[in-house]
Amino acid sequence: MKKIVVVGGGAGGLELVTKLGHALGKKRQADVVLIDRSQTHIWKPLLHEVATGSLDINNDGVNYRAHAAKHHYQFQLGTLTDVDPEAKTLLLDSLYDDKGHVVLPERRISYDILVMAIGSVSNDFGTPGVSEHCYFLDSHKQAERFQQALLNQFLRVHQEGSGAKLKLAIVGGGATGVELSAELFHVADLLKAYGMPEMSGKRVQIELIEAGPRILPALPDRVAALASKELSRLGVVINQGTRVVRAYDGGFQTADEGNIEADLMIWAAGVKAPNFVAQIEGFETTRNNQILVKGTLQTPAFDNVYVIGDCCACEQPNGTFVPPRAQSAHQMASLVFENIKASFRSEPLKEYVYKDYGSLVNLSRYSTVGSLMGNMTGGSMFIEGRIARFVYISLYRLHLIAIHGWLKATVIMTAQKIGKVVKPKLKLH
Repeated sequence: MKKIVVVGGGAGGLELVTKLGHALGKKRQADVVLIDRSQTHIWKPLLHEVATGSLDINNDGVNYRAHAAKHHYQFQLGTLTDVDPEAKTLLLDSLYDDKGHVVLPERRISYDILVMAIGSVSNDFGTPGVSEHCYFLDSHKQAERFQQALLNQFLRVHQEGSGAKLKLAIVGGGATGVELSAELFHVADLLKAYGMPEMSGKRVQIELIEAGPRILPALPDRVAALASKELSRLGVVINQGTRVVRAYDGGFQTADEGNIEADLMIWAAGVKAPNFVAQIEGFETTRNNQILVKGTLQTPAFDNVYVIGDCCACEQPNGTFVPPRAQSAHQMASLVFENIKASFRSEPLKEYVYKDYGSLVNLSRYSTVGSLMGNMTGGSMFIEGRIARFVYISLYRLHLIAIHGWLKATVIMTAQKIGKVVKPKLKLH
């Protein structure tokens, strides 16, 4: 029986093992294994809500081990450090407890078919001081770490009185930076109801720093302009065409020798695949460590290795690469599922064709803006307000359906609605 190993339980990886588990694992046609460095899955577009406390991963996360038991695959906790595609083995780092004791030693895992879905990490572009002084939002653990620091800063500012302000600087004017900026104002206003009556969005000072000529560079001009207008209305200071050259304890230094002071600094300026990927012999990678693939999403040198999601470098007919988005990961997972099944039947594999259905940016409770693309719209259609918010929420619901099925996803969505009524609107610890 063949062993299929998927490394990375993000949007694409978790959807893929769910499908493989039901199609092959349940029928004992293959051993399906998911490896991830975390115990819990959270949809990555929601990490900014985890970071502000608007979302509690303990209530909204998916435990891999429990999910595996219901969907006919196995889960192994571990951090991938190396791949030997010739020997068909993976190397997982030693696992330690919170006291530094070894729980599991370094391990080698064999496979017949490997799917690399390891996602991405923040790219600091070698900027001095960033790793030491900035928070990142690559994982739910990093988001929770920031949330604790944010809550402490809110307590400090509230205690210091009405004249004190919390200064935050966010580098990166993409979707993460923009959505986080709006969510921070919303959270500051919510704190009035939780023992901080003097707290509000007016006590928060946010500087959004973008090296390019405008925020949301991957989205249409109209979407970026409206998002910029809404953020400015909230009070966000948008620094466009501003390049950060150094981070220090208390702020950023810019290329024009200016300084942007901050109590908390967040880096969301770009992504890359983990550094160890570039060291794997037999894999061709880009300068951002993404793994180059053929149209079938297989690596050129090894047909038994597939790559999906943010770590995948798939060139499109126009010469550009498929963007690292949740919709890309979802589409890639669906194609690799079909191709793995086809390989079991010795049938031809399909080529991946990226379909851009548009992009949406959720500005917390204030607004949602974006564009939809596809045959129904005949090109690109701008949407905002309640319609855009409904579409944005629907994307998350489709993800829940993909990993849980219709029935359980419906129960989860109902429970989440009830939870919003009976539970605090913020994670306060």
